[in-house]
Amino acid sequence: MAAAGTLCSLFILRLFCLLLYINASLAYSLKNCVIRYEENPSAGVSVDCTNGGLATVPDDVPKDTVSLEFAGNRLKKVKDDFHGMSRLTYLGLRKNSITCVNDGSFSDLVSLKTLILTVNELSNLTRNMFQGLSNITMLDLSHNSIAFIHASAFQSLTSLQNLDLAHNMIQNIAYIQPIIQLPQIQMLNLRCNSFSFFETKMFTMNDSSSLEQLIIASDYLKKFSITTPIFPYLQILELSGCFFQNKVIWDISDKLLLANITQLYVKEGVLSFIGMQKVLKSLISLRHLRIITVVAWIRKGLLKTAGKMQSLRRLDLCQNNLNNQTLKLAQCSQLTELYLQETALNELPKGSIQTMQMLQVLNVSDNKLTRVPYDIRSLAFLRILHLDNNFISELSCGDFENTTQLTELNLNTNQIANLDRCVLEHLTELKRLDLSYNQLRRFGDTFKVALHTLEFLDMSENNIDALYANTFESLQLLKHLKMASDNLVLENDTFPELRSLEYLNVSYPSGSKPELQGVQHLESLTVYFNKGFSLKTLHSNKYDTFSSLKCLKTVIVIGPQFYSDSIKTSLKMLESMGHLENFKAIDVYEQAPDGDTFQFNPKLKSLTLAGSDMSDLKPEMFKPIPNLQRLDLSDSMLKSANFLVQANLSGLRYLKLANNEIVAINEIVVNSLPSLTYLDLSNNPFTCDCSNADFIRWAKNNKQTQVVNAHQYVCLFPVDKQGTLLLDFNIHTCWDDFQFLYFIFSTCLVVLTLLTSFIYKFLRWHLIYTFQLFLAFIYNSRKRNKGVPHQFDAFVSYNVQDEEWVYKEMLPVLEGEQGWRLCLHHRDFQPGKAIIENITDAIYGSRKTICVISRHYLQSEWCSTEIQMAR
Repeated sequence: MAAAGTLCSLFILRLFCLLLYINASLAYSLKNCVIRYEENPSAGVSVDCTNGGLATVPDDVPKDTVSLEFAGNRLKKVKDDFHGMSRLTYLGLRKNSITCVNDGSFSDLVSLKTLILTVNELSNLTRNMFQGLSNITMLDLSHNSIAFIHASAFQSLTSLQNLDLAHNMIQNIAYIQPIIQLPQIQMLNLRCNSFSFFETKMFTMNDSSSLEQLIIASDYLKKFSITTPIFPYLQILELSGCFFQNKVIWDISDKLLLANITQLYVKEGVLSFIGMQKVLKSLISLRHLRIITVVAWIRKGLLKTAGKMQSLRRLDLCQNNLNNQTLKLAQCSQLTELYLQETALNELPKGSIQTMQMLQVLNVSDNKLTRVPYDIRSLAFLRILHLDNNFISELSCGDFENTTQLTELNLNTNQIANLDRCVLEHLTELKRLDLSYNQLRRFGDTFKVALHTLEFLDMSENNIDALYANTFESLQLLKHLKMASDNLVLENDTFPELRSLEYLNVSYPSGSKPELQGVQHLESLTVYFNKGFSLKTLHSNKYDTFSSLKCLKTVIVIGPQFYSDSIKTSLKMLESMGHLENFKAIDVYEQAPDGDTFQFNPKLKSLTLAGSDMSDLKPEMFKPIPNLQRLDLSDSMLKSANFLVQANLSGLRYLKLANNEIVAINEIVVNSLPSLTYLDLSNNPFTCDCSNADFIRWAKNNKQTQVVNAHQYVCLFPVDKQGTLLLDFNIHTCWDDFQFLYFIFSTCLVVLTLLTSFIYKFLRWHLIYTFQLFLAFIYNSRKRNKGVPHQFDAFVSYNVQDEEWVYKEMLPVLEGEQGWRLCLHHRDFQPGKAIIENITDAIYGSRKTICVISRHYLQSEWCSTEIQMAR
C-alpha cells in the first residue's frame, strides 16, 4: 500500500510539472509585436514591436530572438526585460521614454552587436549599466539628456567601435577620456553637447587612441585644441554648429598632429573665415572637404585657399544656396570629385570647371539646369556624371563627345524629348545609363550602333510610342533593361540580340506580340499591362516566346485589371516556364485561374495573386506545385480559406490572406498546412461566434505558426459584437449547449459507480445465485428437450467436515441396503471442470438432492450455493 501511494504521488507531481511547463510555454502569435518572416529559417527570429504603445517588453517575445525592434513605445525603465536573450544581436529602443537603465539589465545579451537608445530621456550613465555587452560594436545614445557619465560606464565595452552621444548635455570633457581609451573605438559623435572646450591636454593618457572619426559641435564650444599626439589614427573630423553660430578657436600646435586627417566637414559660422583658412592650411593630408552654408566664405576666396591644397581631391558643396556670381571653382583644378547637388544652380558658366582635367565624378543633380554644362566637354577623365532632377530639354552631339571614359550617366527626371545617335556614340566605356522620367519620344539608332559596353539601361516612363525590330542591336552586354511606359508598342524581334539580359522590366499594350527568344539568360521578367491588353496576345505562336528562357525564375505581372475572353488561353505562357520559381500577378485576373494553370511549373516556390477576384479558387490549382513555400492572396475577394484543405501544400511556410471577405477560419484549414510559420489575416470581416472558436483557441495556443497581429483582428459580425476583438471572444460560451448533457452524463457515472460498489458489498451472492438460477433454467430446458434420463438417484450435498459421517453412516445404508446410486464430490466430480459446472451437472443429473445440514454446512459459501441451486 505504501509503495502504491508513493507511485501515485510521483505520477501526480510529474503531471503537475508538465502542466506548469505547458502553461509557461508562450504562444507563437505575439500580442503587440510581429515576428518578421525570414526566407531562410536559419536566420533566426526577428521581432518588430514598433509603435505598439507598450510600456513594458511583452513576456511573449521569444528568448531566442536575434533582432528586436522596440521603437516608438512608452518604455520608461529597463530592468530585466531582456533576461535570457543570449542570442540577441540587435536591440532598437529608439524613441521611448527611458529615464533609467538598471545595472545589469543587459548582462544576458552576450551576443549583442548593436544597441540603439536614441531619442529617450536618459540623464546618467551608471557604472554597470552596460555590463555584459562585451561584443557590442555600435551604441547610439544620441538625443537624450545625458549630463553624467561614470568613469567605468564603458569599461566593459571592449569591442565598441561606434559611439553616438550627439544632442546631449555633457559639459565635462573628462567624461570623454574613458571612451577614447577603448581598445576598438573608431567613431565618436559629440555633436550638440555643452562643451566649452575640447583640448587634448586635459586628457591624462599615456597611450594613444584608436579613434578614426570625431564629430564635435556645440553652441558653447569656444576652443578646439589638439596639442598632444593622442589621435594618431584620426582621419575624419567634423566641426558644425547646432542652433546658434559660435566662433571656435582652432589651436593646433603642430601640423603633424593631424597628419592623417583626410576628411573635413565644416559648417559656416563655426569658424571665422580666417580661422577656416588656418584650418585648411594645417591639414596637410586633406583629400575630402565638405562645407555647408558657405556662400560668404566663397565670396571671400575660400575656394582659392582650397585650390592651393595639392592633396585635396573631393569637394562637396551640396545643399548650399550658390549662384553663378559666387561660384568660382576653376581654382580647384586638382579635384577628382565635385558634388554640387541641391545648390540652386540654373547654370554652370563656361570655364567654371574647365580646368579640372582630372575630374572623375561630377554630381549636379537636383538643380535648375536647362542644358548640359559646356565645360563637361573638356573633362576627358570623367567617369560618373549625375544631371538628374533638372530641367534639361535638349542634348546636343557635342555634350559628351570628349567624355569617352564615362561609365555612368544619370539624366533621369528631366525634359529630354529627343536623343540623336550622335549624342552618346562616343561613350565607348558607358555601363549605366538612366533616361527614365523624361519626355523622350525617339532615340533613333542610338542603341543600334553605339554603347557596346552598356549593362544597365532605364528608359521607363517616357513618351516612346514603339520599339522596332533590332532596336537594341548593339547592346550585347546589357543585363538590366527597364522600358515600362504607357502606350508603348513592341514589335517582333525587339529583343533578339540581348543575349546577356538578366532583368527585363517592360509594358505591353493591346495588340503587342513581343518575341523574347533571344534573351536566353533572362532571370527576372516584370510586365506592366496597359488597359485592354490580354495575355493571349503572347501566344499566337504556341507560346514559343518563352520556351527558350531556361533561366527565367521570376515573373511579375502588374497592370490595371483587364478582361479577356479566355483566361485559360491567356495563361498558356506559363507552360513554357518549367524553371519558374516566383510568379506574381497583381490586378490581372477577372476570375480565379483554372486548375491546370501551373501544371508545367513544378518548381514554383512563391505565388502572389492579388487585387483580383479569387472567390471561386479551386484546390486543384495547387496540386501541381507541392513545393510552394510562399502564397499571397491578399485583396482577392476570398470568402473562405477551405480550398487549402485539399491543396496539399505541406511545404507552405508563408500565407497572406489580408484584405479579403473571410468571416471564419476552420481549424482544419491550418492543420492542413503542417509547415506554416507565418499567417496574415488582417482586415477581414470576422464574425465573433462559435464558428471561429477552434481557430481562436488554435491561434492562442499553437507554438509554430505566427498569426500576424491576431490580437488586433476586429469582428464585423454579429451586429452586437461589431468592433470587438476576435481573440477576446469567449469561446467557453460555445460549450453552454452541452453543459446539461455533461451534467447528466457525469451524474449517471457517479450514481453507477456508487450502485456498483453497493451491490458488490451487499448483494454479490444474490446476483451470483440469480445468475446460477438462470444457468440452471437454461440447462434444465436443454436436458428436458433432449429427454436424457437421470444419471444418479441422489446428489449428496455436504461439508467436508461431515465427510466421515457420510462415508461411515449414510453411504452403507443408501447404497448398500437400498441400492441407490449416489453422486459424491470426491468420487463423481470431473477433474479439470469448473466446480460450479460440476455442481450444476450433479444436481440436474440426479433425481433428488440430499443436504447434510450441520453447523459447518451453514457456514460454507459453496454449500449455500448448492442448496440454493437445488431449490
